[in-house]
Amino acid sequence: MSKQKTGFRHGTPHALGVLLINLGTPDAPTVPAVRSYLAEFLSDPRVIELPRALWWPILHGIILRLRPRRSARSYRALWTAQGSPLLVIARRQAKALQERLDLQLSGPVRVALGMRYGNPSIASALAALRDANARRILVLPLYPQYSATTTASGFDAVTAELSTWRRLPELRFVNQYHDEPGYIAALAHSIRAYWAEQGEPDRLLFSFHGIPRDYLLRGDPYGCQCRKTARLTAENLALAPQRWQLAFQSRVGRKEWLRPYTEETLMAWGREGVKKVHVVCPGFAADCLETLEEIAVTNRDRFLTAGGEAFGYIPALNDRADHLELLTALVLRHVTGWPQAQG
Repeated sequence: MSKQKTGFRHGTPHALGVLLINLGTPDAPTVPAVRSYLAEFLSDPRVIELPRALWWPILHGIILRLRPRRSARSYRALWTAQGSPLLVIARRQAKALQERLDLQLSGPVRVALGMRYGNPSIASALAALRDANARRILVLPLYPQYSATTTASGFDAVTAELSTWRRLPELRFVNQYHDEPGYIAALAHSIRAYWAEQGEPDRLLFSFHGIPRDYLLRGDPYGCQCRKTARLTAENLALAPQRWQLAFQSRVGRKEWLRPYTEETLMAWGREGVKKVHVVCPGFAADCLETLEEIAVTNRDRFLTAGGEAFGYIPALNDRADHLELLTALVLRHVTGWPQAQG
């Protein structure tokens, strides 16, 4: 018991904490850093639901020997002077959200950023909120669609860290926002803005990160929420059914994942004579390897090789003003009633 962290300082005003969570990124585009990141990510039982005795030899004997070198090359192609695109964008999001909440709440309010895997860790973000004397914390995972592999895993990390605190804060948790009107409007606005510059495509593909199909059969609502997000956005854009489709990307291994698959869809469109395609990835709150390399490079090449003529990737919402307004609105609604949440 003596090792427990106090989580409280006498005589210091209480603060309202907001913890933003995203998936994470390696610390550097190097093989050792990528291996460390993948080891943490793929060791999560929420992500890989195989028995450890079966999964461990595959992970440590095959995947962590082969995949880090290939992934490091991809990360190096995207890395910026400031670091990983995901982390750079996430920091801008946290800073902008802090500025908006400072203007709209009586405070004090502190926004902290934590990555589920890698750095800054969720533990370090919670420590920063503890040091700010945050007695009430809202956890906002930047995953619009709920999945046990993402949202629930973030909850696991939060509660694991809080289990070491002597005095716990009040805690609220945003589960999902896949059908929030502000989210759908922001998606539609970003697509219209892209079309204003690039012209409209023959077809629009909504590409979401996939999960194994058996996760859906066991009760994970992720696939259903992705379909609702795509449908509501298409309705906002007044798109005819034949002009858009949903698909799932980032499949690994031989197990069946949610269908249809992004790469197969794009190659089929190219063979069918579809000339111009745009792809948007609504499940990603910030651009990262899965959007900037997997979609904008690898799947672009697949579509063009199959016969397509023009391909465009519509950026994630990132730190667009309408996205930040949505996140601010989510926070304001979920902290209602807390003392620091008075306007």
